Amino acid sequence: MIRCFRYLSISAAMIVLVACGNSPEQYVLPDKVTDFATLYKDNCAGCHGEKGQHGAARPLNDGLYLALIGKERLRKVIANGVPGTTMAPFAQDQGGTLTDEQIAVLADEMEKKWARPQELDTAAMPPYDGALGNATAGSIAFRQYCTSCHGADGTGVAGRRGGSAVDPAYLALVSDQYLRTTVIAGRSDEAIPNWRTYVPGQEMKPQEVSDVVAWLAAHRSTPGNRTKGGSNIP
Repeated sequence: MIRCFRYLSISAAMIVLVACGNSPEQYVLPDKVTDFATLYKDNCAGCHGEKGQHGAARPLNDGLYLALIGKERLRKVIANGVPGTTMAPFAQDQGGTLTDEQIAVLADEMEKKWARPQELDTAAMPPYDGALGNATAGSIAFRQYCTSCHGADGTGVAGRRGGSAVDPAYLALVSDQYLRTTVIAGRSDEAIPNWRTYVPGQEMKPQEVSDVVAWLAAHRSTPGNRTKGGSNIP
């Protein structure tokens, strides 16, 4: 009986040792996570795609877009969100869950991993923001640069991917800034051209960008300078 108890005690001790040797990894509090892959997966991938592309929202793995928006503005958008859109604020002081350090990690690493300054060469990119231009001039610029995909009237071309650019249902969901960003940077993951590639060898001028955005905005059911819309990052 004594011998049997001794064996049981040794077995129990071995179980305890084994259990200690296979303890789970130490838990890290959510606001202490600084790994970019984890932060991106938990906060960004659902809208912007697992690798920064092919999500419902604009791709972040896009050198032209990152050059257009700039790291500081990107950081502010992550922190403060975009009012009136599905891009909610992530900063803790705005009701989100991320610390300033975590937001900085996201913005810094996106730039390090996905910015491709060589794509710009010597091209002068139109500014990120700007007032609406002249809609009449915009109709002319649209026919010059956008007809091949969207048709002269913007309603689309059969067999082309562009579809209608003047559908009121679409325009009701997006902001003027989203339209401007798309006209300038295109959308790399959907093969949408950018301001340099609509017409080979002929870049859109900044004023033409503003005019095209004005023409598109004029097709909304309630025309005007819509500063809010359903796009995620503008």
